Amino acid sequence: MTAPHQPSVLERAEALYDLGRPEQAAALAGQHLAEHPDDAAALALLARCLRRAGRPAEALGYADQALRADPELPSAWLLRAELLSNARHFGPAEDSARRGLALIPQHWAGYHVLSSVLLASGQRARHPEAYAHALRAVELGPEEDTTHFQVGLAAYHLKDHATAQRAYEQALRLNPENSEAHNNLSLLHLRRRWLRPGAWTKAASGFVDSAALDTEDRAARYNLETMAWGAAAGARWVALAGFLTAAVGSAPLRSGATGSGPLVAELVGVGVLVALWTAWALWTLRRVPPRLRRPLLLIARGCPPVLWMGGAVALLGLHSVLTLALPRAGAELVGGLGTPLFWAVVITYWASRTALTRRAPHRRRAAPGP
Repeated sequence: MTAPHQPSVLERAEALYDLGRPEQAAALAGQHLAEHPDDAAALALLARCLRRAGRPAEALGYADQALRADPELPSAWLLRAELLSNARHFGPAEDSARRGLALIPQHWAGYHVLSSVLLASGQRARHPEAYAHALRAVELGPEEDTTHFQVGLAAYHLKDHATAQRAYEQALRLNPENSEAHNNLSLLHLRRRWLRPGAWTKAASGFVDSAALDTEDRAARYNLETMAWGAAAGARWVALAGFLTAAVGSAPLRSGATGSGPLVAELVGVGVLVALWTAWALWTLRRVPPRLRRPLLLIARGCPPVLWMGGAVALLGLHSVLTLALPRAGAELVGGLGTPLFWAVVITYWASRTALTRRAPHRRRAAPGP
């Protein structure tokens, strides 16, 4: 009776890496390298583990060691290309990607990595070539969600948003847990929020899904912060209109006029103010379905620019209510306090917008290996 195959240390390390446990995989790879220091496959695996652990400089060092041990190892060339691209060394990154591709011309990973490097370089003239390589990757790896995602990314850079959307949707059909595809598809929906009903809601839903799938990805969280800030900033128009409505509606009573006219003006002002805020609340509730309200609220509570904007709007809205509730309070309430609050909303809008922009993360991409 044949004894069952016992996996080697390196095979167990590869399995742990595939299961998303890079620390344990790195420990086993190190154990293997202690006995086989020139094993290129083990060096390349350790480099991948270190990359995933957020230690790119060490990962690059081990990738170089792997290539010194075996210059014909394509996965090490492609990993080196990704690491150099992330470090913005695009010339050497492209050279590494092409050398890796030359070793595996019939494998999708080489075309995928080369396309990623060309897009990351920021040279618009290279975008058509990046798109062509992404299409070739799809031809060779049609069941890989990352190949379709790359087509979407390249198409987006070429401003072909329809193709980008189809590619992202296909990536999600193949892998519903592709957080980057959720995120980028949501960005497309967000661009169309004024043109297509429900686009804003789809965008928010996608960002929530992306953030839930990858808790360490700051991009999706930042996009949610942007949407929460946009909701608060949009309410400034309601607050400013309410401020003017309250000032005009309470003016006759504040000036001491008598008769039914001042009371009618006051009641009209109250009705308009209630209508403004009710319409805004109903519109907001319609845009944000129940499952998205808690995530957006939690995001808003942890984002100072959103809190600043929301606070400024709330204070001006409260001032409008007090102006109509206390019409005889005098000019001190309307002008003395209202005018500073009015300008506070305007100034807070620009200050919070600038602060939000500074919170934007630098997006990291992980290129696969063969």
